[in-house]
Amino acid sequence: MTLTKDSSKLKIVLAGSVGSSKVTLQMLLKHKMNVVGVLGLSEKESKFVSGYTSLKEIAKTFSIQYYDFKKINDSNVIEKVRTWQPDLFFVVGLSQLVCEKLLDIATIGNIGFHPTKLPNSRGRAPLAWLTYRKEAGAATFFLINNEVDSGPILIQEPFSISEQDYASDVSIKIEKAITRALNNWLPKLLKGEWYPINQDETKSSYYGIRKPSDGLINWNKSAEDTLRLIQAASKPHPGAYTFIKDNKLIIWRAKSASENYMGIPSRIQKIENDHLLVQTGKGLLWLTDWEITSPNNNNILAKNVVRVGAKLGYYPECEIYRLLKRINDLEKKLNKLEKKK
Repeated sequence: MTLTKDSSKLKIVLAGSVGSSKVTLQMLLKHKMNVVGVLGLSEKESKFVSGYTSLKEIAKTFSIQYYDFKKINDSNVIEKVRTWQPDLFFVVGLSQLVCEKLLDIATIGNIGFHPTKLPNSRGRAPLAWLTYRKEAGAATFFLINNEVDSGPILIQEPFSISEQDYASDVSIKIEKAITRALNNWLPKLLKGEWYPINQDETKSSYYGIRKPSDGLINWNKSAEDTLRLIQAASKPHPGAYTFIKDNKLIIWRAKSASENYMGIPSRIQKIENDHLLVQTGKGLLWLTDWEITSPNNNNILAKNVVRVGAKLGYYPECEIYRLLKRINDLEKKLNKLEKKK
């Protein structure tokens, strides 16, 4: 179908909080779309968002009305969007679900974004899952409906993912795919072309939620699987992690090892130029970029805890025995104090 309204005058509002939001806004402005308002997640809330990006400066540079929010569905946000009277409402890179009251405002439709080949892989944490599974992705813009990532598709631009890619590499590929997608689609939109294509529900699949605690490494798994976890949990995510002597060891980068060692999974076999050679359930990994944090935030000298032969992680039976021993020692001390009374 063809839009009846002059497409160059379509009022557009965008809401977002990450790199994909920024690139989308930049592309809308590059193609001289009529962006009348920008909703940006407050910087105070940024600690809860991996890869947070502020949209305030771009809006200011182009003299676009900007509104900070904590919760997208707050009544003041809804009223602000109503004053902008958008024809199209873009929601890109926002983890908060948008309520019906807000979605009812735009006269033509609400446009969402997902970096997978919809209807495949709808749902949560697509950046981490794409990186971990090494699946091809796609910059997909679609019409938002009542189901998760299931609305008709407006444009879809594929991209590939390599075995070497970390989450940050995939983020860059997503942003480049967004650029290609919008360079293709926005000129058509300006001509009034509007051809949403329904998704094939028989081919739908879903990604489940991932949390920071899912970055915990199980050293009994293979080197290949462990490397994928490290890649997926790396920046802008909180990082894959393990423990060493009651301290947290966060691992940002690693690589496959060709060394011929046989040993116990999780044991540090070799240290070379601050790189740690660690045994897994099958194969070895070099940990090439890592940091140590203590539970009480004290500064930890790596040389005091990271040594050849040290084991990474906790082992329940050993920890239970250690706790029992401490409890016995404390009980003995209490008994002595009671006898002195």
